[in-house]
Amino acid sequence: MAETNDQILIQRTLQGDQNAFAQLVEKYKQPTFGIAYQITANREDAEEIAMDAFVKAYQALNTFKFESKFSTWLYRIVYNTAISKKRKKKLEFVAMDEHLTENYSEDDFTQGLQKLDNTEMIELIQRVMKSLPGEDAALMDLFYHQQLSIEEISHITSLSVSNVKVKLHRIRKRIFTAIQLLLKPSTLIM
Repeated sequence: MAETNDQILIQRTLQGDQNAFAQLVEKYKQPTFGIAYQITANREDAEEIAMDAFVKAYQALNTFKFESKFSTWLYRIVYNTAISKKRKKKLEFVAMDEHLTENYSEDDFTQGLQKLDNTEMIELIQRVMKSLPGEDAALMDLFYHQQLSIEEISHITSLSVSNVKVKLHRIRKRIFTAIQLLLKPSTLIM
């Protein structure tokens, strides 16, 4: 039903109804900002990217073929715009070392997590997400927060379906490792 509504709004926009496009902007402004923010980790850049993406979408709306959902098409524009801006700014992110937690087993990790309350857990996950490179954070956002399918993420990012799966697996592994590092040894039961 939402996609049918999007199709109607797109058709109205193509017929010159600017209010129809304003409704699309209103509907998708939060997710587009979220994707851009995950990549840039900068509120002002994310707002600018979201605006730029809507302008690009408006200018290219006549090329939208309804072969995918409008949201998937729009998120790809946001993703590409954010990656381009990131490259222009030459942001560098430090990769997490996976070998630093070899002394902790998964059972130790699980027991340590069980000792945390929900607030501590949310803070821990947010801290780890902020340390992810922008593209990895965006993939996690698309999959877990936006709840897009692997196929939709593949379309948005221009990665193959198998590559998306592998990247998500590796990101989850790095998150697991980073959380292990952040848990104090006193929290872990050895």
